[in-house]
Amino acid sequence: MGPHPAVAAIRLAVRRVLNDILDHPGPAPGRPAPERPPSPLVLVACSGGADSVALASALAFEAPRLGIRAGGVTVDHGLQAGSDRRAAEVVLRLRELGLDPVESLAVTVGRGGGPEAAARDARYAALDAAAERHGAAAVLLGHTRDDQAETVLLGLARGSGIRSLSGMAAVSGADGRYRRPFLQLDRQTARKACMVQSLPVWDDPHNTDPAYTRSRLRHEGLPALEKALGKGVVEALARTAQLSRDDADALDAWAGRAEAGVRDADGRLECAGLHALPPAVRRRVLRRAAIDAGAPAGSLFARHIEEIDRLITGWRGQGAINLPGRVVARRQGGRLVIRQG
Repeated sequence: MGPHPAVAAIRLAVRRVLNDILDHPGPAPGRPAPERPPSPLVLVACSGGADSVALASALAFEAPRLGIRAGGVTVDHGLQAGSDRRAAEVVLRLRELGLDPVESLAVTVGRGGGPEAAARDARYAALDAAAERHGAAAVLLGHTRDDQAETVLLGLARGSGIRSLSGMAAVSGADGRYRRPFLQLDRQTARKACMVQSLPVWDDPHNTDPAYTRSRLRHEGLPALEKALGKGVVEALARTAQLSRDDADALDAWAGRAEAGVRDADGRLECAGLHALPPAVRRRVLRRAAIDAGAPAGSLFARHIEEIDRLITGWRGQGAINLPGRVVARRQGGRLVIRQG
């Protein structure tokens, strides 16, 4: 008798990712490729919640069968009383699954961009450091199809364009470090897998706290949409993410090629050449130029790019545009100058 369908589904998802890692090993970041590469190390980021516990159990099962070493990390954000004890419990659970190395990473969460964004930034910085320290080939993240749907809706609310609707990529980070095996699986499948395997899970109270935007969307917004539109909203939003990502990738590639054709001999952007580009391509060129000049990507919104775009399409002699990161965009003699100033 085979495993429960939920367990089989999460193991299959992880197996596919691990096989892809084996097919494209490459050297660990910052390290030369050895003549005979050792078995790669894959880490799982585990909060103790059902999604990441299910992921950790599937990694512990599949990795040895493929000759892959498997470890785990948990991040203690220090935002709740007793978070250090909770992190210690997660470490114990990961070790009981047979993962090695396992460690808890304590971080200090700043205030930039709101509490959710600040916690995310601190978490990824810690995971990046752990991956570098252990020479890990990849870090697995437990985001599900439900998380993807929420991300798409949050992007829609921001009005930041098609890239924000593309949600989370299955592979992201430096050298494809981060892998999300569960983007095609719903949250209930992960929870069911934990239940049938008698794996203890922790439900983070922040996930039900209405002070957090994602929590309100999860418990109020999405249920309201499903009530109004019927079941299948989550699946449709996940499909939207993939279609949007394909479109955004194509437009980004187009913008990359177009940028070289609108720069003069000194590397400045020519307004006439920019004006001739399709708006979707031109805005990508402008966004990339602003980021290259020092504007933080996470603080650069659609309204900023629209203001720069008006220097091209609605030129009336207006002054400079102030952007995040103390970057300034101005039009000078038929050229667009974007730099810190």
